[in-house]
Amino acid sequence: MRILILGGTTEASELARLLAGDDRFEATLSLAGRTVSPKPQPLPTRIGGFGGISGLEAWLRDHAIEAVIDATHPYADQISRHAVAACRATSVPLASIRRAAWQRQDGDRWIEVDSAEAAASALRAAAACVFLSLGRLELAAFAAAPQHHYIARTIDPPGDIQLPPEIRFVYDRGPFDEAKEHDFLTRERIAFIVSKNSGGAATYPKIAAARRLGIPIVMIARPDKPHGVALDNARGALLWLEDQLAHAPPSTSRRKV
Repeated sequence: MRILILGGTTEASELARLLAGDDRFEATLSLAGRTVSPKPQPLPTRIGGFGGISGLEAWLRDHAIEAVIDATHPYADQISRHAVAACRATSVPLASIRRAAWQRQDGDRWIEVDSAEAAASALRAAAACVFLSLGRLELAAFAAAPQHHYIARTIDPPGDIQLPPEIRFVYDRGPFDEAKEHDFLTRERIAFIVSKNSGGAATYPKIAAARRLGIPIVMIARPDKPHGVALDNARGALLWLEDQLAHAPPSTSRRKV
């Protein structure tokens, strides 16, 4: 059974590990290409966009894809919209791994906003040290609040984008440790954190550490992300694929090309 996994998350990597070496499935993992050096994966991997909805439709047809798993980031709403439209047009079954959002707990000091631009506006006027736990593409919004000193943690260098004048980069990727996050926030005298509500365990330690330290978090809300059949995790995606395989026509299932 030929499968396309729209990836870039820990769930996508876990599903790739589950499918690797399974003769029942011929899976391709697709990455958007926003990370310069993505982690090696155990499946054939393509990098880059498809060229909109029509391009994705053509790719599904050209590669005789029989099922799609959307395991993209909670904030990658454009590719999810395209996947819903392309799968509907090609009658390809679509399932989406929907990572649960973090929930505010007692002691959390969240300032909830709708965008990176709104997050920059939500920071107080007085200069402060701000920890930006965001993707590099959102950093340009904080050039509008140049009075702050920023520390940005990203996987890759920011590239050729406008940045605030006082910004320092820490290059790292999760999972992170709460004790180390506590030490980092204390050592750098962080007054605010700006974060997306990404959910999951890998980057949650900064949320827990901020709660202990009483640091406010400007939390960027999730977009309205279209989806197919809702799944909780990679294991659920495997079970869904097995069900699709069991009900597929004999001429298109149970063989690897």
